[in-house]
Amino acid sequence: MVRRSLLILGLISALLAACSSTPVATPAPPTPVAPAPAAAPPAPAPKAAPAPVAVSRIVPLHLDPSSALSREHSVFFDFDSSIIGSDYAGVTERHGHYLAQQGNLKVTVQGNTDERGGSEYNLALGQRRAEAVKSALKLMGAKDAQIEAVSFGKEKPVAMGHDEAAWRQNRRADIVYLK
Repeated sequence: MVRRSLLILGLISALLAACSSTPVATPAPPTPVAPAPAAAPPAPAPKAAPAPVAVSRIVPLHLDPSSALSREHSVFFDFDSSIIGSDYAGVTERHGHYLAQQGNLKVTVQGNTDERGGSEYNLALGQRRAEAVKSALKLMGAKDAQIEAVSFGKEKPVAMGHDEAAWRQNRRADIVYLK
């Protein structure tokens, strides 16, 4: 009888457990997991482009290679002449206005000639050309103290030929900014 009582009590407790409002969790058997294939390490995140850095240094116009002041600094002359042609009025205007705005700058106007003629004559002609450009710069506002006119005559040619094309390049006055 005791056995029977125990059996009945076991059945009652099993029934009560089945009717309980709290679920009884039975652990699921572990499922075998296959090892994952070796994955490549994650790619590094792309780096953002560096932010542009503001340049605090300003290049003066006469030193800036993209500036007309830097590119156009010569006035060319006809044979045996010191008259500035209308083709070069813009050159003297730009440099004259710039010098007027930049009172601390100084230039040398270097007069040159072609190889024809005597040394003394060419030095005088080169000086007249340099003085003509100096006068044009002053008309645009540059101060006399900012400009020195010198002549090299035929001593500093830029073209070494002995024909009209070379001579044309050598009949000039160059505006050279001093440091």
